[in-house]
Amino acid sequence: MAKESMKARERKRERMAAQYAERRAELTKILKSTDDSEEMQEAKWDAMIALQKLPANSSKVRVHNRCGLTGRPRGYMRQFGISRVTFREMALAGKIPGVRKASW
Repeated sequence: MAKESMKARERKRERMAAQYAERRAELTKILKSTDDSEEMQEAKWDAMIALQKLPANSSKVRVHNRCGLTGRPRGYMRQFGISRVTFREMALAGKIPGVRKASW
């Protein structure tokens, strides 16, 4: 079981990434434009500075997938939203419909 502070920190990152997503998209669009006029160069420079001033945790790259039940950061199964350990326990207990242990 992950510490509550780690789970809270991760929720904060998700919230901030969603909050600043639109602003970041606008700034990166300016930075990736192919127009090389002098006005655009200045706009790119301003966009770069503005992007650096945004909080680091507002970047979606900093969000890490965690198990929805235990908060475990490793062995995350994206399809189910839980870790492999929790998945195995739930599958063996019959709590996940359509999943059963393989045997051949």
